[in-house]
Amino acid sequence: MTGRLCTQALARLPAAVARPQYALEQLRPGIVHLGVGAFHRAHQAWYTEQALNREGGGDWGIIGASLRRPEVRDQLQPQDGLYTVVEREGGQSRYRVVGAIREVLVAPEDPAALVAVLARPEIRVITLTITEKGYHYDRASGGLDLAHPDVQHELAHFPQGPLTAVGYLVAALAQRAQAGAPGVTVLSCDNLPHNGRVLRKVVADFAARAAPQLAGWFAANTRFPCSMVDRIVPASTAGDLEDLQRVLGVHDAAAVFTEPFAQWVVEDDFVRGAPDWRAVGAVYTNDVTPFETMKLRLLNGSHSLIAYLGYLAGHEHVHEVMADAQFARLVWRFMDDEAQPTLSVPEGFDLEDYKTQLAQRFANPALMHRTYQIAQDGSQKIPQRWLASVRDLADQGHPTPILALAVAGWIRYLQGRRDDGHPFEVDDPLREQLQAAITGSDHPCRAAMAVSAVFGDLPRRQPDFLHAVEQNYNRIVSQGVPAAIKTALES
Repeated sequence: MTGRLCTQALARLPAAVARPQYALEQLRPGIVHLGVGAFHRAHQAWYTEQALNREGGGDWGIIGASLRRPEVRDQLQPQDGLYTVVEREGGQSRYRVVGAIREVLVAPEDPAALVAVLARPEIRVITLTITEKGYHYDRASGGLDLAHPDVQHELAHFPQGPLTAVGYLVAALAQRAQAGAPGVTVLSCDNLPHNGRVLRKVVADFAARAAPQLAGWFAANTRFPCSMVDRIVPASTAGDLEDLQRVLGVHDAAAVFTEPFAQWVVEDDFVRGAPDWRAVGAVYTNDVTPFETMKLRLLNGSHSLIAYLGYLAGHEHVHEVMADAQFARLVWRFMDDEAQPTLSVPEGFDLEDYKTQLAQRFANPALMHRTYQIAQDGSQKIPQRWLASVRDLADQGHPTPILALAVAGWIRYLQGRRDDGHPFEVDDPLREQLQAAITGSDHPCRAAMAVSAVFGDLPRRQPDFLHAVEQNYNRIVSQGVPAAIKTALES
């Protein structure tokens, strides 16, 4: 029977597998990460691991926290917190065992324990990858979604029984303030515009209602820098883990599989320092916005375009979509004509090279990135990936035929049926509201776009765009996605 990856197994791994260059048992925690999923393990923890290797260890170890399920804890605990990051491109793979995550807590099992860890004075940085919906941010009000049942429950029972990341943070900050603990930096690493400012706002809104006495300490002792993160990290499959086991000679249940490319742009605003991420490739800047907008609209915008239209047309993976010449033309047309004109490019940045790199990354067959995975939670993603560009381009008097097709594809996707009639389950936090709006409606596009939590006042301000979405939707329904793409490319 094959054993598990663990500290004792490190010496037996093949020489080509990189491994921690510090004493794992001496590593002390300085970071808590909320949302310890695959992306974190392939990105922030991977950067931290390299910084620890440079320093020979130290006090920037990570305590991970799952806000919902125990799977990652149950994968890592028998492995002494170790897991492998596998970088794949073409037929080549690189392997690195990461030891930066020293412990994983499961929040629902003991909420008070996570609050206590977040409040510990030696924790100087709290990072988050909780997805867009995890912030409970209400775009209409520009603040915390006070109508959400979880938020209402937390406010009614504060500081007991937090449920959301925001509730945990405020409970921990209140403990810190009461104990006179030193300050802490809270770093969002999710695909949200101005993510640090959004996080600061929802935390401040919650604190104003639950712990108003915290305001002075909060202003003086916390920082919420913005950041932009970029790495494609598909969900691991059983086949991936079996392939890795043949390489390592041991089983790694927590391995993550990704691409060689990684990017992290961070606003340089830390109250008590951070690991030397700069030394291992992170970019520090006073303004993340140009990088953030470029990534959201070019990479994430293209990804969503590929996901909805590709999945409807029967493509299971991103690289299969890019192998279709018509789809590839569509992606390039989107980037060139409807994303790039909305960007302020950082000085010295080669945008053409970046777009070429994106197309190459999308076409990487080794990633096996599922279109259905990317399509999840669209109501939380398309406002910043597509609709912000629609508004900017309208201000410029610029046509948006590809974005109109994209939105039409998303609305068709909400109906849970592909071009060939195959049904599927829609995974979106607003699914019930959106499907209730469009089911049985004679004007499904108008009904969907009337959901202000996604579209705001865009249909009222831009009726021509609504009309273009309807035309594309009708074409998708009657002729299929490929025909709709052909027409859009000819416009």
